[in-house]
Amino acid sequence: MKLRSLRSAATLLAALALSSAAFARAADRWDAPGAANPILPGYFADPSLVPHDGKFYLYATIDPWGGRTLGCWESSDFKNWIFRELNWPTKEACTSPTSKSAMVWAPSVIRAPDGRFMMFVSVGSEVWVGTAASPLGPWRDANGGRPLIPATWNTTYHMIDAEAFVDDDGAVYLFWGSGWGWKNGHCFAAKLNPDLVSFAGEPRDVTPAHYFEGPFLFKHAGRYYLTYSNGKTVTDTYQVHYATGPGPLGPFTEAPNSPLLVTDAAHDIVSPGHHAMFHRGAQAFILYHRHRLPFVTDTAFRQTCVDELHFTADGLIEKVRPTHAGPALVQGRAAAHLAATATASSSLDALHDAARATDDNYATRWAAAPTDRNPTLTLDLGRATRVDRLELRPEFAANACALALEVSADGERWQTLADHRAAGLRGSPLVLSVARECRYLRLTFPAAGETQTASLWECAAY
Repeated sequence: MKLRSLRSAATLLAALALSSAAFARAADRWDAPGAANPILPGYFADPSLVPHDGKFYLYATIDPWGGRTLGCWESSDFKNWIFRELNWPTKEACTSPTSKSAMVWAPSVIRAPDGRFMMFVSVGSEVWVGTAASPLGPWRDANGGRPLIPATWNTTYHMIDAEAFVDDDGAVYLFWGSGWGWKNGHCFAAKLNPDLVSFAGEPRDVTPAHYFEGPFLFKHAGRYYLTYSNGKTVTDTYQVHYATGPGPLGPFTEAPNSPLLVTDAAHDIVSPGHHAMFHRGAQAFILYHRHRLPFVTDTAFRQTCVDELHFTADGLIEKVRPTHAGPALVQGRAAAHLAATATASSSLDALHDAARATDDNYATRWAAAPTDRNPTLTLDLGRATRVDRLELRPEFAANACALALEVSADGERWQTLADHRAAGLRGSPLVLSVARECRYLRLTFPAAGETQTASLWECAAY
């Protein structure tokens, strides 16, 4: 009897363990409601993070393949982010006689020892430097209207992906370099003079094994870690490697358990890379981009994610387990918005249906069918309810989003509260004032075949 009871208990525990594991897998699906990775509503890559005065500022490449400026996001809690427009850099302002056609890419922003904010950014396959008194600017060129590293500095390699590092003694170092045709990447490094726009000595080639681009140096327990990306970002081969060294200029030796972050096709994680490391208290994190889902090869629609970083007792970085749910740092993002059911005049397909606009997940979105000549998305609150505002997170925060907002108590008689179909609105979230009681809120967009505005990551009433 006792043996049978023990066996029964063991069977029950095993079943519970399997059930818990299944639940954990389900909760970490890319399209699960409330999943907190990605952390931004949109396509942003190559992230750089700066904390300042209780807020976080995240700078990133605007995908696909960069924009005429950068993406910038501000947050006070690392959960809810507001898109901010910067005055600099721009493709027009950062162009020299040696510039190539590449757009604005891969920012690195630091707080310099003298209090200035400094930005090192790739424009036209060259590295430019800007400065500002505050994270949102106004920014200005810091190097006399010329690149710090022109495209001609070494034409064998690609002069992009500059990343600055401030050591404990206040010395600032710069790392940069990639390859051409997705091969032959090289990493260069130099100490900067106090002006931060000139080199204190000749740059060195510090390329470790399996390096292609995206260097990031950080220090932990007295050891220097040079982390970097390898592979091809438009396939599923992109990944994060790391090497260690005794000083900020190396020499760097790839760690025995590198790479530390790779594609996990079984869990729908594709090509994670070009990252930054940071701490919140004692916990370390890796901020990186990976591909939108469903993944389409040879495209550059990447999204910004964050996961925990852990170290072994002997100083190695443990393999990162990329998640969709996200770490506690970003979970619980959505405020207490009003419960609503979303319906739409059309959807691109089953993965882009109306319910995706109310699932608190930035990996999923509603998109209208391209044949829909008058796309609409309607929220039904279930009963007449006081609504103060409607918050929208459009697919492309940097583009104008043309739309009109109507409300109704019965679904038949409608009142127009806002009409921005002529000029559109920019930003994320877009906040539309309602300030009245209603049951239905209806958004109308221009024809989906003519613009990219008929698509939302999220739509929530408060």
